[in-house]
Amino acid sequence: MAGVRTALPPLEALVRAIGDDRADPDLEWVSRLSGSDPPKVRNTILELGRHLEDVASIHSAHLGGGRDFYAQIRAPFELYALTRLLRPTHVLEAGVSSGVSSALFLLGLLDNGVGALHSIDLPTVQKGPTLGKGESPVSLPPQRDTGWAVPPELTLSWDLRIGPSESLLPGLVESLPAVDLFLHDDLHTPTHLTFELEAIRPKLHEGSVVLADNTQWTGKAFDRFARSLGAEIHRRSGSDLVGLRVPARGRMPPLPAPRPARARAAATVRPARPKPARPTARRRAARDF
Repeated sequence: MAGVRTALPPLEALVRAIGDDRADPDLEWVSRLSGSDPPKVRNTILELGRHLEDVASIHSAHLGGGRDFYAQIRAPFELYALTRLLRPTHVLEAGVSSGVSSALFLLGLLDNGVGALHSIDLPTVQKGPTLGKGESPVSLPPQRDTGWAVPPELTLSWDLRIGPSESLLPGLVESLPAVDLFLHDDLHTPTHLTFELEAIRPKLHEGSVVLADNTQWTGKAFDRFARSLGAEIHRRSGSDLVGLRVPARGRMPPLPAPRPARARAAATVRPARPKPARPTARRRAARDF
């Protein structure tokens, strides 16, 4: 990691570093989900200045992979802020691609000094050396794996599981004491979003935050879930990324578990690698498009 800087850069510098103007943060959205006022949210995001080289390396990795036009998720800096402000013990995300959201979650957990990120991804692979017409930019470029833009030093304790959410998510949720922060950003259909929301429901608690991206494609699935919890939906400005914070009255017995869809591929779990000695010099640094 880069050392702490004496002068943190403005938000504009962070947006330029990640290479996508759509990443300009919505402070009010984070404020509503976290309960912190907008000035505190802004100051929290500015703390990313100590990781400016990591943020810039994400953009460099995208350029190297032929992706010069997207930041995967429009709210990378909001994910960092939510992680810092909520101080979650267990963060779950479904959908990784290049790993923009993963990297910002991991940076937030690093700065908190506590917590773990559990990610599930079922990648699609780019067919040729360059992205073909009609191919999704979340496809993996040649010779790259899930999370290919995440700075390597952040991956040492990352719980990354490769396979279909239908196979992996129920067991992962069952193994955790709680789900403090969840992001849906994989298969965007009403049925799949409903499956994931119901899978995490038993481990949600008062103050848990649940996020879902690309809800223009998932019908009323998130609305129904929020209504069942008595939670208010908060929409990020200029996007279809939504979130809710579980209220006290949302602590209810889980609904009957939905029948998982048929598994689409074999699931594998990538174990965390042993953490090496701290280097003496720095080495270097979808689902939305």
